[in-house]
Amino acid sequence: MSDFEGRSFLGTPATAPGPLGPQMLTAFAAIRRNPVEYLADVWRTYGDIVQFPIPRPPSYLVNDPEAVRRVLVSNARNYGKSTIQYRSLSLVTGDGLLVADTEPWRHQRPLVQPAFHHETLERIVAHVDGALARMFDDWDGVPVGGVIDVDASMMTAALEVVGHALFGTDLSTDAHRLAQATLAALEVVVARARVPITPPAWVPSPANRRLQGALRELDAAVLGMLRDRAQHPSEEPRDMLDLLLSARDEGGDRLTSSEVRDQVVTFIVAGHETVASALTWSWALLAEHPEVQAALQHESDEVLAGRAPTFADYARLPFARAVLDEALRLFPPAWLITRQALGPDTLAGRDIPAGALVILSPWLLHRHPAAWRDPEAFDPSRFLDGSADRTAFVPFGAGPRQCIGRDFAYVESVLMLAAIAGRYALAFPEGSGFPEAEPLVTVRPATGLPMVVRRR
Repeated sequence: MSDFEGRSFLGTPATAPGPLGPQMLTAFAAIRRNPVEYLADVWRTYGDIVQFPIPRPPSYLVNDPEAVRRVLVSNARNYGKSTIQYRSLSLVTGDGLLVADTEPWRHQRPLVQPAFHHETLERIVAHVDGALARMFDDWDGVPVGGVIDVDASMMTAALEVVGHALFGTDLSTDAHRLAQATLAALEVVVARARVPITPPAWVPSPANRRLQGALRELDAAVLGMLRDRAQHPSEEPRDMLDLLLSARDEGGDRLTSSEVRDQVVTFIVAGHETVASALTWSWALLAEHPEVQAALQHESDEVLAGRAPTFADYARLPFARAVLDEALRLFPPAWLITRQALGPDTLAGRDIPAGALVILSPWLLHRHPAAWRDPEAFDPSRFLDGSADRTAFVPFGAGPRQCIGRDFAYVESVLMLAAIAGRYALAFPEGSGFPEAEPLVTVRPATGLPMVVRRR
């Protein structure tokens, strides 16, 4: 008999190995401080399927590559999004596409999908060029040897691109304020998701006051977009905002202002936070590996030759794409994915009961030795030589709930990465090194990313 068989947690039988209750209580401080490291520890200790001593709901960490694929792809209909992670995030995004559970998601997806057609991808290039031009002006104004927070720069640029491309709105003057509001709101969301008991959102606790202040900033931005669009309507939908305002549900009714707000805030939050995280970690890794940065600069020189990128350049920048993919592998923005089992299932030979919480971590999956050679190494060549196991590569999720903005993010990020590399060399300031990763809603550097940016 296995060491977990016969165990139960308040009547919930154990079906997989895992820590006992006293062990988890002892580790509570470590869990709150760095949950991804705790998950890595239990995975290394107990294997690819771990059951935690939590009776309601029964809770499992799943890191077997085939089992993850089953949850997200082949048996995705059995897994919904009604979990504490997404309920907490909904305090910011409302019932937008990112957090919507099964049926609401099926209703929303067709309304939003046209905003990500091929024509949209071509149009975002002009917005990428505009955001880069403003960022380059700022960087060129820094004295030689001066230090720039590259993380903040990536956040601002990504937010500008989202504002223009999806909502036809110039957020350049408000980008810093909105980026800070987004981060403040997400910090509260993370704190709520990490503890079992939190005050309701209406209680005026310090955290809830920060959340409400951040939401006022985001809601004001959306209201400004709606007022501007009402004053300058278009006959044909030209972006996501037009699509949302003209969309009708199955009963023929238009979306309510609250429903439009939830989708807009969802894409303000998700549309820039993930791209900024991917670009930030790309530059941290490139600074740590100057030979890879030199190779990226060479490709940029060959393809762009110092000019602004075009959509056609995207397919001509395979090394930039490989660098981005490797950064996404090592530092996936969405480091945690949760699902609720709608019915019983079997994953990697372990029984998963209906109602169970299933925890997936791209951070761990992307380091699984069964799927990746030398998994801790930064090696973009794995995405060029065919050795990368793309079935175990899920930075944007997989299956029907894969991130709708995946291709948008790739085009934006690859072109920005190549354009920056063609103009600048980035390095850590003397005496500093690789930043500590902080797993919030996305994985972020704990203290920003200060770098010396030298014009080539």
